Amino acid sequence: MTFLTIDKAVKQFGGLRAVDGVSLSLEAGEVLGLLGPNGSGKTTLLNLISGALPATSGRIALNGTVLTGRRPDQIARAGVARTFQLVRILPSLTLMENVMIPAVFGHRAHWGAAAETVARDALEAVGLGARAQGIAGDLLYLDQKRLELARALAAEPELLLLDEWLAGLNPTELQEGIELIRSLAGRGLGIIMVEHIMEAVRALCPRSAVMNSGRLIADGPTGDVLSDPAVIAAYLGEVEDA
Repeated sequence: MTFLTIDKAVKQFGGLRAVDGVSLSLEAGEVLGLLGPNGSGKTTLLNLISGALPATSGRIALNGTVLTGRRPDQIARAGVARTFQLVRILPSLTLMENVMIPAVFGHRAHWGAAAETVARDALEAVGLGARAQGIAGDLLYLDQKRLELARALAAEPELLLLDEWLAGLNPTELQEGIELIRSLAGRGLGIIMVEHIMEAVRALCPRSAVMNSGRLIADGPTGDVLSDPAVIAAYLGEVEDA
């Protein structure tokens, strides 16, 4: 059975179809690059999967469980976690406190010492274990991103949605980030990466899907997709021949 199924997903805002009949599937443990120019609907599609926005129509299911129409907390319990384009941490709390919250409210709903263990493991996974009692607001940008990723991991997801998690990193940080995501993929997580950094996409995503104007215009092996004339035209802003 397919791990994630998106069937003719639509999100309409008035007269604008931000997601226009997208159908896509993901196998367990697969890392998919979700690409496209700004405004193409990528983040909106992640919002439909995670429940941050309700779909206008269509069906999304994870491991046979229908996600469409469910609240974000119910979808998190079903095994979906995500990061955001803008880092969303709780700056006045410690790193441990930040990460314990999704351990409590995530996929398996741990409490007390069990939640602390899950949170500590998540912090260790992103290289922040030694700073568990530090204040989140004191972290530098890369470490804030690491903390947000730890928060997602503490929810113990089966599907991880990364929305431009690598954006804004310098070259050294980028390589560290790529290695970190590669290590997570090695755990068997299904991952969808919205990403503009092609170096990272080529390094991490055997398969990529491309959106433009709300529609899916390509889906296949990353090398083939990135050389597709329709994809190149979408990124360059050219008008395709009819």
